[in-house]
Amino acid sequence: MTEQGTASAKARILVVEDEFPMRLALEDCLAAEGFRVITASQGEEGLTLALEQKPDLVLLDVMMPVMNGFEVCQELRKHQPEVPILILTAKGHVDDRVRGLDLGADDYLVKPFVPQELLARLRALLRRSRALERSVKTLELGKVRLDFAQQRGWKGREEMNFRSKEFAMLRLMAMHEGETVTREQFLDVVWGYGAYPTTRTVDTHMRRLRQKIEPNPHEPQFLITVHGEGYRLQTHATTDKDS
Repeated sequence: MTEQGTASAKARILVVEDEFPMRLALEDCLAAEGFRVITASQGEEGLTLALEQKPDLVLLDVMMPVMNGFEVCQELRKHQPEVPILILTAKGHVDDRVRGLDLGADDYLVKPFVPQELLARLRALLRRSRALERSVKTLELGKVRLDFAQQRGWKGREEMNFRSKEFAMLRLMAMHEGETVTREQFLDVVWGYGAYPTTRTVDTHMRRLRQKIEPNPHEPQFLITVHGEGYRLQTHATTDKDS
């Protein structure tokens, strides 16, 4: 077993793949690196195992009959918002990548691939997941209160609807409160890799967050723009204008 495999020995990976040769190859590859592997041959079975076994990471094929990987990902996010999900598929179009990430996947790998890249991505996702476990658990911004563990938010007594990527962005900013988080950092940590052709997707998500959190989204008090670089979290409201 490699040194990296020893570090991964306690991590449990759920592989959801309907093609037997691929499922077996993935199981052998992961087991050789020290991962404990759970397998499922169908989407419904994979979802059930994920909810019951609570793996450390889910490796999810998209093209499956009855319940495809996108549907499994979307449903799993409702119940286990923090489990890392890597989508593995032969569908490499940008629209498919965007759909998978928007439904809550953390990373996306297109077949065919080399085992070394798959293993590197899995280790990166597990490192981020473990870092988040030790990170900020709650955050209060004015009247808005966020619980990152439950992936829930409230404004006063009214519950709000936040996307998983929005929670991840806010938690990353909370981990670096008062510091600038660059757009590239958001893409690397929240989306997992440069899935979009530009960093404008970060700005789009930030506009949505300001609409939900800021008393006046056009004059942010908490989610501050650092021009030409990224954004900074300021937990105490300010009267300085910012765009």
